[in-house]
Amino acid sequence: MVKMYKACIFDLDGTIADTVESMAYVGNQVLEEFGLSALPVENYNFYAGDGADELVRRMLADTPGGDTADYEQIRTVYRQKFAQNPFYHVKPFDGILELLGELKKENIRIAVLSNKPHEAAIEVVNKIFGEEMFHKVQGQTQSIPRKPSPVGALAIAEAFGVKPEECLYCGDTNTDMDTGKAAGMYTIGVTWGFRPRQELVEHHADKIVDTPQEIFETAKKK
Repeated sequence: MVKMYKACIFDLDGTIADTVESMAYVGNQVLEEFGLSALPVENYNFYAGDGADELVRRMLADTPGGDTADYEQIRTVYRQKFAQNPFYHVKPFDGILELLGELKKENIRIAVLSNKPHEAAIEVVNKIFGEEMFHKVQGQTQSIPRKPSPVGALAIAEAFGVKPEECLYCGDTNTDMDTGKAAGMYTIGVTWGFRPRQELVEHHADKIVDTPQEIFETAKKK
């Protein structure tokens, strides 16, 4: 008998939601406000994935003059501006809504685990997908550290009453693959997100997929 997975945990940015333009839009506004040069949108694919503070560090490291800029001040302004307009050109990736619906029809629990602050993660998910789509949304809190810590993924599994090995963990970056591996979950790397396939290979994704439908097909058999 084919045994299905019981839960599927998704990263947010670059996995289920196309958010790179929103980060680039705010990041470049902040750079220009501090007299620094704007950066290409595609650069932000490599800045994102480890939280806003790390994004700002990477952004400044790539910007001429960024090494002498006031990181704390720029970090604060970035967070303020992003909070004012977090949904610029943000949308689900093609096929994600259909995937989520199919998983729920099969009674597979679905969750989001993000490195965004918890309230921001909830706000973004509710805005894009509605309040009823996911069974659980978890962002960074004092008790849930940033990925690649497995604490958040394991807390979701516990809340669902499932074992880690009964969970899929889906993401688009090295951080996501390391998180899923550390949690003892089956890791799926998606190629439509922020990072190239090779990064997923190097961080030992159990499976790499090019379409959301492949996640559903994996969830149905174990």
